[in-house]
Amino acid sequence: MSDRPVFVIGCARSGTTMLQLMLHAHPRIAVPPETRFLEAAYYRRRAYGDMRDVRNRQNLAEWIANDKGTKFHDLHIGREDYIRQAAQGPGSLGSVIGRAFSMYGERFGKPRWGDKRPSYVRKVDVLRRLFPDAQFIHLIRDGRDCSASLKEMPWYSLDSFHAIANWAEAMDAGAKLRRKLPADTYYELRYEDLTDDPATELKKLCQFLEEDFDPAMCEPHMLAGVAVPKNKTWHNNTHGEVTRERVGSWATRLTGWEIALCEDVLGERLREHGYELSGAPSAAKAHVAAFRQTMAKRRASRMRKDLRDRVNRLREPGPVAALLTSGQREPQRVA
Repeated sequence: MSDRPVFVIGCARSGTTMLQLMLHAHPRIAVPPETRFLEAAYYRRRAYGDMRDVRNRQNLAEWIANDKGTKFHDLHIGREDYIRQAAQGPGSLGSVIGRAFSMYGERFGKPRWGDKRPSYVRKVDVLRRLFPDAQFIHLIRDGRDCSASLKEMPWYSLDSFHAIANWAEAMDAGAKLRRKLPADTYYELRYEDLTDDPATELKKLCQFLEEDFDPAMCEPHMLAGVAVPKNKTWHNNTHGEVTRERVGSWATRLTGWEIALCEDVLGERLREHGYELSGAPSAAKAHVAAFRQTMAKRRASRMRKDLRDRVNRLREPGPVAALLTSGQREPQRVA
C-alpha cells in the first residue's frame, strides 16, 4: 500500500481546509492544520549545515519544535520526542522536516501523512526536492468567490488587485504542473464539484491516491474540532456539513468594478475551468493597469527569491530529499 506524502494546494480560500479534513477522515491518512516550518526550514537550510551531522539535525529539530512561529504546537506531538527521533533519523533535510508529519500520523495510528497550505501551489518544485515521491491535490474554486472571500479575511491586509492576482497565479502554476508532472503525481478537482457530490469526487480522488474510499470522508465536520485550531474563526464553516451555500456568492460580495475586473483579467482562466462569465461590462482601464502592475511586482519578487534559491542549490550544505518512505529511499539505492 502507498506511503507517499500528500499535499493539498490551491488558491487561498478555495476550500483547502475542508479537503484537509476530508483526507484526515480517511483511516490511513493524517493531515494536520497549517504549519509554518516546512518552507522556512528549506530556505534557511544553509544556516543549519549538513544534515548528515547529528548535531545539525538536532539543532534544526529544536528550532522547528520550539520557535513560536512554526505552529509546531498545533501538531500536539512531544517536542523532546520529536527532536530525539529527528536527530536519530536519516541524514537529510527532508527527513528532519518529514519526521514531524509522520509523528502526527502516528498520533492517529495512520501510516500516511499530508500537509495543506494554499501557497504550496507555487512551491511544488521545492516540495518535490524535499519529498520526491509526493502527490499533489490542487483544489480549484471560482476565482471570483476566492477573491471575495480572501478580501474579507481578518488576516488579509492587501487590496483587491492582490486578491485577484493570487487566483491568477495559482491557475497559472496549476497549468504548468499539469504539463510537467506525471498523472500519478498531480490531481485537480473543483470545489463546486466536490461540494455538489462529495462521494463521487472523493472516490475518484482515492483512486488517484491508491486508497480505498471511506464514507467518513464525506463528513469532514466530524473532525473539525480535532484538526482545525480554535483560534482560526474564519474556518467556522468547516464545523458544519458540506454545503454549496457559498458557491457563486461573489455576485453579492464583490463590488461592480471588482466583478468587471475579475471577468476582464481572469476571463480566459475562468472559462478554462468551466466557470461562466456574467457578462459584466469591461473593466476600467485604470483598474486593468493597476492589476497588471500588481502582477508584475509579485512576479518580480518571486523571480528574485527563485534566483537566490537556484544559486543556493549549486552549493547545497547536505542532502535535501527525505528518506522516510519506500519511494524516497528507492532513488538513493539506484544511485
